[in-house]
Amino acid sequence: MKIAVLDGYTLNPGDLSWKELEKCGDLTVYDRTADCQIFERAVEAEVILTNKTPLNAEMLHRLPRLKYIGVLATGTNVVDLDAAAAAGIVVTNIPAYSTPSVAQLTFALLLELCHQTALHSDSVHKGDWSRSRDFCYQLSPLVELTGKTFGVIGFGRIGQECAAIASAFGMKILFTARSRKELPAGMTGEQTDLASLLKASDVISLNCPLTEETEGLINRATLSQMKSTALLINTGRGPLVNESELADALKAGTIAGYGTDVLSTEPPAADNPLIGATNCVITPHIAWKTAEARTRLMNTAVANVKAFISGQPVNRVN
Repeated sequence: MKIAVLDGYTLNPGDLSWKELEKCGDLTVYDRTADCQIFERAVEAEVILTNKTPLNAEMLHRLPRLKYIGVLATGTNVVDLDAAAAAGIVVTNIPAYSTPSVAQLTFALLLELCHQTALHSDSVHKGDWSRSRDFCYQLSPLVELTGKTFGVIGFGRIGQECAAIASAFGMKILFTARSRKELPAGMTGEQTDLASLLKASDVISLNCPLTEETEGLINRATLSQMKSTALLINTGRGPLVNESELADALKAGTIAGYGTDVLSTEPPAADNPLIGATNCVITPHIAWKTAEARTRLMNTAVANVKAFISGQPVNRVN
């Protein structure tokens, strides 16, 4: 069985091993695949693994040998699922592998906004502390989280993990979800509507999926409903936010800060309005990339391929 990995570098830049996948068939791993290279690299494959390399309906129609697509992520928008189903191609994903790592980065972004550790560290390394007339100094407002309200938009696995961490900080929990949700054992909080959450929350964490309903959820109107001291964190998807309207809100002081691991286009254009925006911390989509999370992803990806070969596919999404 011929297996092609179209964009293996992000999952495995060299610190993991493809050996278990090699046992499943004749494996070729490409670090990156441009759109113009997809057909030539996929045409002979019966099994394709992809993270962000798109496989649309037109391409799938040109790949008659293809029987299985393993998405090396949880989100599956890179594959036309309906076209794959119509062609009899099984598509699987990797659920829940990154939950602890994404929740951890959510709070790395939040704590950076609360304490501006990089700003203060850079200042110390420049000699500012050595020249200080006092034993301490601060360059920005410092924020304590205990007693504040943590609002979670989207209460799936990651949203619940973020809420649990916020609870450990002594924060009150509000959350919204598409359906009625029960809180995990030991956690206290309240499910509410979006408007109430926006109005009451000191910190808002975006953990909902990107859908037609949630695209541009954070915009001029919803930003105006937030506290001027509110901090917004996005480890979900970039297009949940209208970036130009958020940049304007940060400049105007409508909210106090934004921390994000995702942007609407990745890599972003140099003129993305959030790059250089006021009180805005941006990381380059690294929440999922801890060695531990990538190891879980790799192990699950191999298990998915083995299950498909055995005739009992798991984690199927179409």
